[in-house]
Amino acid sequence: MKNRINIIHGDITKIAADAIVNAANSSLLGGSGVDGAIHRIGGMEILEDCQKIRAKQGGCKIGNAVITRAGNLPAQYVIHTVGPRWNGDKQNGSELLRNCYLNCFKLAHDNGVSTISFPNISTGVYKFPKKLAAEIALQAINESLSNNHSIKRVNIVCYDIENYNIYCMMIHNS
Repeated sequence: MKNRINIIHGDITKIAADAIVNAANSSLLGGSGVDGAIHRIGGMEILEDCQKIRAKQGGCKIGNAVITRAGNLPAQYVIHTVGPRWNGDKQNGSELLRNCYLNCFKLAHDNGVSTISFPNISTGVYKFPKKLAAEIALQAINESLSNNHSIKRVNIVCYDIENYNIYCMMIHNS
């Protein structure tokens, strides 16, 4: 499995893939961090698609995912998923984070995606512990890859060096 997973230290908006995952907020209208960068660089096409989704279903719930066009990004699609805020795991944050990854893979499969790039969902302003988030992500990614052979490559794109080092250590020790 790990030969299908790449750990990259960089900017997810610059990494080519069929789909880029956005750590979105439930409004789908852009925010800070990776969400703001994806909306800013992707352009109006992403915002227009998000507004259509909002009109139809009222945003995106925590743990769920929706898909849009990718605008100016080096991808066909953006899969927006809403990660949980860390609160000591009192509200099933670990399970909700796991669902983010699983729901992204479901949309990827349904849309013929063979390469997908993930950011470090919920580890920025949502304060999810980075090591725990990485464990959950790698478990969900490995589970999804074992069930989905159409995904050829998963990029885990770490903007900060701390997340990059955590993922490298976990992949190396697996």
